[in-house]
Amino acid sequence: MSKPTNPFNLFCFLFIFLAFWRFPVLANHDGPYSRSSSIVFTTLGRASYCFDIYSLPLWVAPASSNELQLTDGVSVNFNGYFPSPSSVSMLFGAPDRTPADVSSPPPPLHLVYVTERNGSSHVFLDSLNYRGREHTGSRAILEEDPSESTRSELTRFQFPLVGLEQSDGRVSMKDKPTLVDEYLIYVSTHENTGVPRTSWAAVYSTHLKTGSTRRLTPYGVADFSPAVSPSGVWTAVASYGEKGWDGEVEDLGTDIYLFMTRDGASRVKVVEHGGWPSWADDSTFYFHRRCEDGWWSVFKASILKNRKLGVDSVVTERVTPPGFHVFTPAASTSNKSFIAVATRRPDSDFRHIELFDVVSKQFVELTRPISPNVHHLNPFISPDSSRVGYHRCRGTSNGQERTNLILENLKNPLSEKIPLFRFDGSFPSFSPDGSRIAFVDFPGVYVVNSDGSGLRKVFERNAFSTAWDWKRKGVVYTSAGQEFSSESTDVDIVSINVDDENLSYKQLTRGGKNDAFPSASPDGKWVAFRSGRSGHKNLYIMDALEGEAGGLYRLTEGPWSDTMCNWSPDGEWILFASDRENPGSGSFELFMVHPNGTGLHKLVQSGSGGRANHPCFSPDSKYVVFTSDYAGVSAEPISNPHHYQPYGEIFVIKSDGSGIRRLTHNSYEDGTPAWGPKYMKHDDVEWPNGGTTCSFEDCHWLNISPDTDNVAKCSSLYSAPVKPQCYTN
Repeated sequence: MSKPTNPFNLFCFLFIFLAFWRFPVLANHDGPYSRSSSIVFTTLGRASYCFDIYSLPLWVAPASSNELQLTDGVSVNFNGYFPSPSSVSMLFGAPDRTPADVSSPPPPLHLVYVTERNGSSHVFLDSLNYRGREHTGSRAILEEDPSESTRSELTRFQFPLVGLEQSDGRVSMKDKPTLVDEYLIYVSTHENTGVPRTSWAAVYSTHLKTGSTRRLTPYGVADFSPAVSPSGVWTAVASYGEKGWDGEVEDLGTDIYLFMTRDGASRVKVVEHGGWPSWADDSTFYFHRRCEDGWWSVFKASILKNRKLGVDSVVTERVTPPGFHVFTPAASTSNKSFIAVATRRPDSDFRHIELFDVVSKQFVELTRPISPNVHHLNPFISPDSSRVGYHRCRGTSNGQERTNLILENLKNPLSEKIPLFRFDGSFPSFSPDGSRIAFVDFPGVYVVNSDGSGLRKVFERNAFSTAWDWKRKGVVYTSAGQEFSSESTDVDIVSINVDDENLSYKQLTRGGKNDAFPSASPDGKWVAFRSGRSGHKNLYIMDALEGEAGGLYRLTEGPWSDTMCNWSPDGEWILFASDRENPGSGSFELFMVHPNGTGLHKLVQSGSGGRANHPCFSPDSKYVVFTSDYAGVSAEPISNPHHYQPYGEIFVIKSDGSGIRRLTHNSYEDGTPAWGPKYMKHDDVEWPNGGTTCSFEDCHWLNISPDTDNVAKCSSLYSAPVKPQCYTN
């Protein structure tokens, strides 16, 4: 008898094929961009995420020895999904092996997930062989406390499923992947809607054997958080429909829609107000929403038979009680008695994964007993209901010590000749020769060489925004005081001599009426800044050496906010953000004006209620880089750590107002970009001091306790116990 084919030999062959096919050499469409500059920007908290996907068995008591790290510790890995063995077998042609086959090693564990590596977002499939004792019986959840370690040794086979090629080489965000037979269903942001403040997020289907990709979301509509029904027939999404995004950054105003997975047809709204759907069977799914009592809760949606599909054919009920937040549900398709959820309880500053028994209304804590002070996000359950997966910051677990990046190189959609870096520091600015970067890390101002070396703190006080003097070497301007405050807040412009051993600084403004966002003229004579000294934030220009005592004149005037100014390198223009067309609305657009006050005009139209901020000229003054909500929000904000502005992305536009282009694609807050005159190598750079691991925060709006009267009233109507069922080891 011939020896059977090892399925992992097939995996290795397919990996080589996919690696060659998935990553073709892209054409270099450089246009007018030259190989003499670099762009850096900030993403709030991103450098310390270090996310990996972990898993716990559901039939044993939670213990750190049972927790498996499933992903490889490279970059950031999140939003996982356990595919069915049949889908993996269909894709790879490997024979199924059932868990009952105890005469052979256990079957491999398969994981589909989003990974951010090599400068862009991808979807990977990992096949993991593991050796170790696993509990997959049908006992009551967590009733057994094993005496032996279940930690497994893993052998990994890794396959890239979706990268740049499915979007014709266009950079995009990928999210929420699901493997259905030979197809991958996922979110991508690679198609421009062409309309300001509308999300680019849409659901696509890629046939993995041919690479053919089909858009399932109608044009003019944004879809988030897709979930495919167990049969594969239906896909549920959180969507605005045709009404569009209204600027929400907490509970998105989405509804739940269903459509046919094969082609997006028969699209219909079935639930008003909801997000993050997850199927238990083809007639039942769970979702979350924020209730009138203020608590995020999970709801069950039951589709009635023999009724035309729509809102009237779906019955919803709240299944989790008030008193704490419960969100991002994951249903089990093989055990309908429970769901996995993420929670934020009043007695914890961290979100955790718990099981909720939908029959007994009891909670079982999974991650809090083993990692009480770590955030755990977005659970998902294996097809046989034996494991729950989630992602968290790996820290230094499993012996994998990793320093964080101060500079992370990303793919630049405009030109490979202009390096694009995520910089781990706020308000970065380049020195005139591009050799150094000044930045803020609250509190204090720092300077570092553009290769990541020579990090120094140059100012102790709290400050925000930085700008270099063009003529006096080593002089950096900053705003000393509290950031983003009222007109009367004490903030002053100071200049710091960072090359002085004593780090001398000079205060240039007096009175502290929120004097901020300095930008020096190229001839070194003047500094433009914004001030609230008139009762409104307008622009002023003062002497660069002596400050306002050496000369001061007002550049703009009006009952609005003109702010975040940037002087063009050719000296012709001052660029700034303003809400002058709708004062006090929070809607900011970009304007340009000559230093003598003439030629005022709008550069960027943000759309109704939109935001465009933190503009910066290119070294040749022909382009402007800025942050904006032009592309709307790309994912449900609650599925991520805290971001003040989860809609913030980096854009470039010509200085004549034409040719707007998107640089970044993610669901984070990107901001405070700077465009420097030096070409920086396309390399990641680690923090010289190792950086800070896992220092990000949960969504701030989850910390706010809802109205207690509403909670008491709602609790009296809900009989389920609120206290979790806990286990001690």
